[in-house]
Amino acid sequence: MFGFYIALAVFLVVAILLLIFRITRLVGIVKGTGDKVVTGSNNANAAMMIVFMVLFFGLSAWYSYAYFDAYDPPVASEHGELTDKLFWRTMWVTGIVFVITNILLFYFSYKYRYSEKRKALFYPHNNKLEYIWTGVPAIVLTWLVISGWMAWDGIMSEAPEDAEQIEIMGYQFQWSIRYGGVDNQVGDYDYRLIDAVNAHGQDLSDRSNFDDFISNSMVIPKGKPVLLKIRARDVLHSVFIPHMRVKMDAVPGMPTQFWFVANKTTDEIRIEEGNPDFNYELACTEICGGGHFSMKKRVVVLEPAEYAEWKADQKSWLSKNPQYLSQVPENLKELALVTAGINE
Repeated sequence: MFGFYIALAVFLVVAILLLIFRITRLVGIVKGTGDKVVTGSNNANAAMMIVFMVLFFGLSAWYSYAYFDAYDPPVASEHGELTDKLFWRTMWVTGIVFVITNILLFYFSYKYRYSEKRKALFYPHNNKLEYIWTGVPAIVLTWLVISGWMAWDGIMSEAPEDAEQIEIMGYQFQWSIRYGGVDNQVGDYDYRLIDAVNAHGQDLSDRSNFDDFISNSMVIPKGKPVLLKIRARDVLHSVFIPHMRVKMDAVPGMPTQFWFVANKTTDEIRIEEGNPDFNYELACTEICGGGHFSMKKRVVVLEPAEYAEWKADQKSWLSKNPQYLSQVPENLKELALVTAGINE
């Protein structure tokens, strides 16, 4: 408490001194005795403006060129090519405006630095300038907004009926991936059914769950629509597959989804990148806690025939956990045994 009073006293003393200094200056101006001294620092500061501008744009240009590949990974999905095009279109428009306006800002700070010999120009209004700097940005922004809206409308449209259904569930600190099985339908879930084994809370009264299976990595086919059904079990997470340009939040109690078409297999991207160890990655971009860094999954893209073979080799979750047959309604147990591939 004593420290608080000391800090308050110091603050009040500084505030009083600044107020006295300000009052003294104002009194001097009113009496006409205020000093009007232009020191050499005025020209030095103006010159430093130009130096800073040159260094800033020079370093920015060098960094953008030298590390371009680090922040612009190759695109590996159909919609990703469109979103990249929109991104760079916006970057060029806003970047050019940014460079021009900032060059003028620093140049004007230098050219029109204070001088007793210069008289300010009073320029109250110009209708032509008003029309130009209001109309041109309005037209350009309308073009950017409409083209972005059209792209978004296509990307967020309903997934095709034959899309491969994959559920991605985020929890601290891991992703769990569930596939729709032979019928390609991810079964219903109920959070009240979640336990140490049934991590997804699969509701076995829904027959679509009988052939669902869990995978340690995310495997998808090339050239076929993939529908990601996204949800979170505890806190906010965010699904991010950078090379696919896929990003969608995972919100507890509010399922989201995103569909896309991969157009490069893992083998093809390894050849393109010249890196035989390259792998696509599923990451979390929401800071979800201390173990956030560990929320990574490998994403594998296969040719359609290879994917079909891989999927056929997977065993259903129910066949690996037959003790949960007790949760299957009696009238569906025989169907569950056949669909899940359980031999009794």
